Amino acid sequence: MTDWRERMESGSEILRQQAVRVPLPDVEAERSVHENMMRIAAAGERKSELLDDPDVPLTEVYEDELDEMRQSFEHRLQQVAGEDYYEVATAYLNGERDDWIGALAAYYLECYYRLQERYTVDEQIFFLLILRYPDCFTVNLSFLTGDIFPVGVRYESSKHVEADLNERNKEQLYADCQYSQYDASAYLRENVSCIRDAFPDPETTPFEQRRRGGFVHITGRQGATFTEILEAVSPDPNRFDDTASEPGLVSEGPEAKRAKREFLTDTTVVM
Repeated sequence: MTDWRERMESGSEILRQQAVRVPLPDVEAERSVHENMMRIAAAGERKSELLDDPDVPLTEVYEDELDEMRQSFEHRLQQVAGEDYYEVATAYLNGERDDWIGALAAYYLECYYRLQERYTVDEQIFFLLILRYPDCFTVNLSFLTGDIFPVGVRYESSKHVEADLNERNKEQLYADCQYSQYDASAYLRENVSCIRDAFPDPETTPFEQRRRGGFVHITGRQGATFTEILEAVSPDPNRFDDTASEPGLVSEGPEAKRAKREFLTDTTVVM
């Protein structure tokens, strides 16, 4: 990871404020995306259930989510570039190759490594935007520093509170944190439907009802306070004027810029 971080010092500008665009040429491709989105929705529901369980520490909730995302990125890396995805990504950043496979491998691997730091690096915001267009879908991942507007849901982790408290205050703190986690559980349980709505089953949903959709998921931590936003996003109908022929990197779209303005403030893009 240290070697990769050093390489990214010179190559990160290639990937900054970029999104992955993947064609959807047929129903089979749509079905694959739909199934992946259903796994993401199921992971959101599992997180909601864990947050609702007073016997599960918040650190375990996030470790469970992080493990799920790590597996997803590793699977995607192997799909794109094979078992040697690290070498493929490195060659792209070194200028030894200039193709969509190398670009996507570098993009996904950078996200994969940054996820390792997601809950250990204080005040780093994780931004995920997935959008469905008639002939393709895009995945926009960003890591930022800054602040999240007071929307979505905020909840506390007693394990992250740095204070010398007596036993009575510790019990009150734990109760307050648990209450806030119940709120977060309810928020996720209610909002995870936006993922399913954005990517319905292509076998049972007419094309006109599934040709556009999207959602944004933002998480961040400042000290003991965690923030979560999960909302539907409408894709810009004028985003693309060409047909996607193969996967590749594109500049982040107006939807990402609007979402960052709506939900974030005083941010600096790390990636």
